[in-house]
This record gives sequence, C-alpha cells and structure tokens, in this order.
Amino acid sequence: MSLNVVIIGAVALGPKVASRLKRLAPQAKVTMVDRDSLIAYGGCGIPYFISGDISEPDILRETSFYMVRDKKFFRGAKDVEVMTRTEAVAVDRAAKTVHVRNIETGETTDLPYDRLVLATGSRPNRLNIPGVDLDRVFTVSNLNEAIRIKELVAGGQVGQAVVIGGGAIGLEMTEALSDLWGVETALVEVQDQLLPGVVSPIMAHMIRHHLAENDIAVYLSETVQRIEDQDGAWQVVTDKRTLKTDLVVMAVGVRPSGNLAKEAGLDVSPSGAVVVNARFQTSDPDIYAGGDCVENLHLVTGKRVYFPAGSLANRQGRIIGTNLAGGTEEFDGIAGSFILKAFELNTAAAGLSLPRARAEGFDAFSAFVVQGDRAHFYPGMELMYLELVVERSTGRILGIQGLSGQGDALATRIDAVAAILKYRPTVKDVSNLELAYAPPFSAAMDILNALGNTAENIMAGKNRVIEVDEFAEKFERRAEDGCVFLDVRGQANAEPFTAKYPEHWVSIPQDELLDRRDEVPQNKELILICNSGVRSYEAQVMLDEMGFGPTLNLQGGMGAVKKWGLDIV
Repeated sequence: MSLNVVIIGAVALGPKVASRLKRLAPQAKVTMVDRDSLIAYGGCGIPYFISGDISEPDILRETSFYMVRDKKFFRGAKDVEVMTRTEAVAVDRAAKTVHVRNIETGETTDLPYDRLVLATGSRPNRLNIPGVDLDRVFTVSNLNEAIRIKELVAGGQVGQAVVIGGGAIGLEMTEALSDLWGVETALVEVQDQLLPGVVSPIMAHMIRHHLAENDIAVYLSETVQRIEDQDGAWQVVTDKRTLKTDLVVMAVGVRPSGNLAKEAGLDVSPSGAVVVNARFQTSDPDIYAGGDCVENLHLVTGKRVYFPAGSLANRQGRIIGTNLAGGTEEFDGIAGSFILKAFELNTAAAGLSLPRARAEGFDAFSAFVVQGDRAHFYPGMELMYLELVVERSTGRILGIQGLSGQGDALATRIDAVAAILKYRPTVKDVSNLELAYAPPFSAAMDILNALGNTAENIMAGKNRVIEVDEFAEKFERRAEDGCVFLDVRGQANAEPFTAKYPEHWVSIPQDELLDRRDEVPQNKELILICNSGVRSYEAQVMLDEMGFGPTLNLQGGMGAVKKWGLDIV
C-alpha cells in the first residue's frame, strides 16, 4: 500500500516536502491543504514586489523556468493534490485524520493520513492598541496583503506612511515605500536601536544614519499608543508625537503557529512552537513539523531559538521529505544567518551580536575593521565594515556582522564564517581562512583575515581599542577629560582637525613618529586615529616601545566615524 501524506500549509516548507517526497517515492499520495488561494510563493520577495522591483505578484509564484506554482502546476508537474481556501480545523491522532473545512462553502471533511506534516508557518504580531484593525493597517503577512498595499501605492493614494518596527521587515518595507515610490516614510521602533538583538548598537547607529541620508525619519524608544482615522485623516500616535499617514505597516515580528499542534496534544514550547527532534518528528512520530512553526538549535549557544526564514523552511522541507520516504536525515541547527538591503547599504550577520553574546553569559569582546572589499588599486573598490564577536578566554568566534554597499561581497564574508560556526572556530581560524583571491574580488590580505588578525591583537593586549561610540563621547568631553587625539595620517588629512581643535588634536604621521617623538604629548591619554585603524595600531606599538601612554586605538578609524555620522569638522 502506498504512503498517504497530508501536509497542512503550502507556502514554503509544504511544497518542498511534497516535491522531495514525490521524487523519492513517486507512488506516495500527497495532499496539501492551505487557507489561502495563493500558494508556493516567495514571501521574502514581498517588499521587492511592493517597491516595484518585481512587477507582478505571479513572479513570486513562478519556478525558475517560469511556471506558476498553482493547483494545476502541482497536480500536473508533481502529482500532488492541493486544497486551497481550506482550513485544517483539528487533528485526530487516534483516528489519524485531519478535519478540514472549505472556507468559502463551509463544507467539512476528514482527510486520512499515514504521515502528517505541519507546515503552518507563523502569524504576525499585532500591537494591542486601538486602531490595529483599520483597513489601512497592514502586517504584510501574505501575498494578498502585499497586492493590496501595491494597489494603494501605485494608485497614488499614499503620500505618507508609517512603519512600526525596526527589524528586518520594517527596514525592507521602509525602503520599498520610499525609494521608488517617493512616499514620505517614518519608522518607529520601541527599542533604542534598529535591528535590536541582531546587530550591535554601533552597526545599528550606522544603519540609522544611512536611513537619515535617505530622508527616512527614525524614531527610537517610542511606543505606539493608537492609530486613528479622523474622517479620512490617518495618524499614528506615539508616547512622544503624532505622525500623519496614509498607510501603516505593522512589522513587529511574528510568532509560530502551533495552536493546531497544541490542540492535538503535541508538545509545544513556551513560545508556542511545535517541539521536534533532529529529524523534525514531533512528539507523535507519525507527525512532522518544520519551518516557521518550530524552534531550532542555535549552533553557538546550544539553546533552542525561533528564527523564521524562507531559506530555512526549504532546507528543512527537503529533510522532512527524505525522512517521509524512509530516510534518516538530521538537521544540526542554525547560525542565524541573514542579509538585508536598505537603500544603498546592505547589512548581514551570523551567530551572536556582542550584546546578545554577553546576555547569553559569554565574556565577549568585538573587533571592528574597515577595509576595501577588493584590492585598493582596483576600480570600484568600496569600504566594508565588519565586526567579529569573540569569547575572550578561548578566542572562539561567536558571531560576525557587517555593512557594505556591495551586497554580494558582504554575503561572501559573512557566509564564510557562518559555514564554520558549527565547528567552534577561533580567531586563528579566521586569520588563516583560505579565500579565493584576485584583485577584482578581494585584497591579498582579505578583510576577513584582517578582522581575525585584529581580534588576535586585541586578545594579546597589543591592540587596546576604543569604539566609535566611546570616541564620540570622549570627543564631547575632551575639555574635561584632557585627552589628546593623535592623528597619524598624512598632514593633509589631519589639517582640518588640527586647525579647528588645536588644543586637543595633534598631527604626527605614523612614519614620522620615531623622528618626532619629542612632539608626542606627555602624560596625556592619547586617542590614536587613522583612516581605518591599521596605521594607528602600528603607532600604538611604536608608542608602547617608546614609553608613551596610555593609548587607545580608534577601531575602524575615521571610516567608522564617518559611517557613524559624527561630523566634527
């Protein structure tokens, strides 16, 4: 007798399970059930459909060979039956049936199964405030909502918009509305930084500065209290201001859709995620679950975390399909890799940010490097900003994050570290990581190797650093602290600063330090500055040998200061 499999959910995980299973066990009977009429679409592409980069919604539903993945496609190309606009109401584990209801007709039926797959995904969070149910408040949780937003924007009905939430979706939607459509967009975040818990405050500040350069108003540490429709005049009211708007996007995270599993008596976590083993079996071995409705083992912390991602759902779907066909594949866990685009700036990360590493109990520090993404002499070179998070006592790499105008170049470096995190790499592994080299693609000493080298020097106590946010504070308190900023760049670079701050800014190029040691300020805290932090590190070593100090090296140099948005000239 052939295997009978029912899959609840047909967006990402479900179609991948079905396709993999049918390739391994063509005789299996597979039925997918979904509440929506639109299935098997790339949900992560929704912001780019709204922005206009992707012209039609069906493009998000197409295969790489331009076939739309609808009911007809799955029946003809995959031999998989799909029941759209159908809700799974309950699972009877004893009878091994799923009770379903047609949303349009109300008709109910029971679907028998040998194996059941829960691909129920996630549900968008909604703030518990007045006005969240108004018809111009969207969560961008599915393609139908995206189509409605696109219709309003393209129809000229949106001149102002408010995005609530400074996470990845919030940033992507901010660009989608503003960049191509010219919508005056404001972003409100309850935390004190963008991408909270994901990137360091320094990286978040640089992203905020970039948004400001693109005329995005960002309001941090503000709580939205209500959304109002005053006779067609819309407004978002926070605890600090009132923002006029024609459209509201609520991007305040998602939570796993585990209610069906819980009601069926399956184990769920405190967050509501379906509990699964490494093979994605639930507490009932005949029922599998994956994608956005489950938690995953984090490869750095060893703890279960919730990390919804379309790429993750597809990889897990393949494993589930293999195991349904008799395989024994297991999933190791995740490093939490992500990348996003906000205007001309790309942000990527894997593993833990410095604040999160410390919150997890690690004695951690970070190394920060600014360097070209390719050979400095090659046309088109752009600066990249990378931060490596390291456990101080062992040198173990806990995470990496970065910013760059070149997304592909940034992804290459982040992915290289993400791929080895499961093996508990150390700074020496990154210092000596083998990367393909040619001037159009990287420097001979790649920025990733330089990042590992910098972390090694910090651990050894040779490179005593100050972060750009600490530098900004010291600069503001320069008169009270009495510190001196020793600029070791060329005279032309330093002159505007020495002219404006003659009492606190001193210029001695690094290659002249030995001959001009008598000009180095005595008995002062010296903040060493160059363009990237490299020459200033060499200056620190030289000054140590000459007996000067204490000295601190500005991580990332003036490159970090400019990206931070600190205008001191």
